[in-house]
Amino acid sequence: MISKRDLFLNHVAQTSPLSMMLEIERAEGMHIYDTAGKEYLDLNSGISVSSLGHRHPAIIAAVKSQLDKHLHTMVYGEHIQSPQIKYASLLTQELNNGLDSVYFVMTGSEAVEGAIKLAKKYTGRYNIISCATAYHGSTMTAEALRSDYSFSRAFMPSMPGVRHIEFNDEDALSKIDHKTAAVILEPVQAESGVNPPQNDYLKKVRERCDKVGALMILDEIQTGFGRTGHLFAHKKYGVVPDILLISKSMGGGMPIGAFVAPKRIMEYISDRPALGHITTFGGHPVCTAAALATLETVTEGTLIPDVLEKEKLIHSLLKHQIIKEVRSSGLMMAVELTRRKYLKHVVNNTIEQGALIDYFLFNNKSFRLAPPLIINMDQIKKACKIILQACDYALNQYRKD
Repeated sequence: MISKRDLFLNHVAQTSPLSMMLEIERAEGMHIYDTAGKEYLDLNSGISVSSLGHRHPAIIAAVKSQLDKHLHTMVYGEHIQSPQIKYASLLTQELNNGLDSVYFVMTGSEAVEGAIKLAKKYTGRYNIISCATAYHGSTMTAEALRSDYSFSRAFMPSMPGVRHIEFNDEDALSKIDHKTAAVILEPVQAESGVNPPQNDYLKKVRERCDKVGALMILDEIQTGFGRTGHLFAHKKYGVVPDILLISKSMGGGMPIGAFVAPKRIMEYISDRPALGHITTFGGHPVCTAAALATLETVTEGTLIPDVLEKEKLIHSLLKHQIIKEVRSSGLMMAVELTRRKYLKHVVNNTIEQGALIDYFLFNNKSFRLAPPLIINMDQIKKACKIILQACDYALNQYRKD
């Protein structure tokens, strides 16, 4: 009989020739289990998605409750649905900064698409500034924002009018001018290996945008919902964007995203022409019910404040001769090694020992740590012990080579 592995390779479209090929049976809390029953400590959260771990009881209960009411009834925006109302009300209350209108979508990439369209419509301009080594998704608009043409060259021509600046380069802010519709950037660059803003960089971007009338779009798709030790990173770094992008951990494991803006800006997407952005499944009631349960859970208790103590513990434990530095903003972390050749050995051996870590798109000397926010201190100690053993393994392998 043909194996699941072969069926996967034969019939499920692949994203690369190098899939992890981990055959999943189930997941619970901090752990994922393969079909052989092996337990893996999840230190990735599915790339910052499962911030409350896997199958959190509050999320499961919310999904089951909504299933008993209704699923999809009409394309987004046409029917008044309770989960959307409750979510938008709670989110804007938690933001409490003028970002009071939520446009629900399905993914982070679609949030990027909607935000760029809104910025162009609102300003009447078409030039967009994005940062080098940023990642905003894989749709055509998102690809146009990417600076690494080795990724996007095959899909040319792309959206015109995009210019790139270096993150944290204050001198480059002069490129933001009166022809710029928007500047889109991550408050903490993720795929370049977790690079936080320096010297009030985000505030200086905000000031420049205000001066020339450009909108500031903050992509908090990875940094949102407590990952950095604050509900959103823009609160941590003291700025308010014109448009906020959210997804990933928003749904607690269910697919959902949104772009959020002041109503005075958001209303431009619905008129002249009407239906400026349409999404069939945006704000799907089951996904939005899960998102509401997630937001309620992360804003209760000490889950977010505890992130900073967990961050400190990881920094104190991850000391090894092949670890150059640990960069972080909360539990969004990059562990940079002294040599590129160590990386594959550390990642592979950590996985073999039963802990899941991963690579970055634009940094070939660092691995990613983004565990669920529910990780406890004992699990952190266990994870760091495994990683340090993998570092020993990598050093020995390098010496053999």
